[in-house]
Amino acid sequence: MQLDRIVNFHKTVGDKTRIKIIALLQDGPLHGQALAGKLGLTPPTISYHVTKLREIDIIYQRRDKNTIYFHLNEKKLESLAHAILKIGGEEMNSLEISNEDKYKIITNFFDDNGRLKNIPAQRKKKLVVLEHLVKGLKIGQIYQEKEINEYIKQFHEDYATIRREFIMCYFMTRQNGEYELNPKEMWLI
Repeated sequence: MQLDRIVNFHKTVGDKTRIKIIALLQDGPLHGQALAGKLGLTPPTISYHVTKLREIDIIYQRRDKNTIYFHLNEKKLESLAHAILKIGGEEMNSLEISNEDKYKIITNFFDDNGRLKNIPAQRKKKLVVLEHLVKGLKIGQIYQEKEINEYIKQFHEDYATIRREFIMCYFMTRQNGEYELNPKEMWLI
């Protein structure tokens, strides 16, 4: 799960009214008027907050004749709420790859000039390759997207895919076109 999704989830549910809506929906579906009545708010205010919760997919709606009922997507809520505990935890760092295996993977996927022949399809090998690629980047330094692209191009022409993999595998975080290397404990390898 990308860090952006985790941050967005916490920003969205970090509102007293939204937490109250989630709490009320735990007992079962309710329509907007019922939520407004229980919370002492106007229907447009409830609609605004429900829309925010629907955007992160923890609430869904079902129509029953002329009434729309809001339901809690408990699986999604639980998954997003627990996601922060997975970062850097055992679930993420479960790959046991010996240094010997890493060396074999790197020699198989990189040519004599240090260029990446192709991006591995197998997850384990891809993570080893990505780890090898980020070794030239510095922790704590902010990189512009253009800088990251140029850095990756010295290894492989498909910089967009590799840049995306850096983010998806938690090697880097991206915000407003700026990239930063994450601590090694967050990497999936």
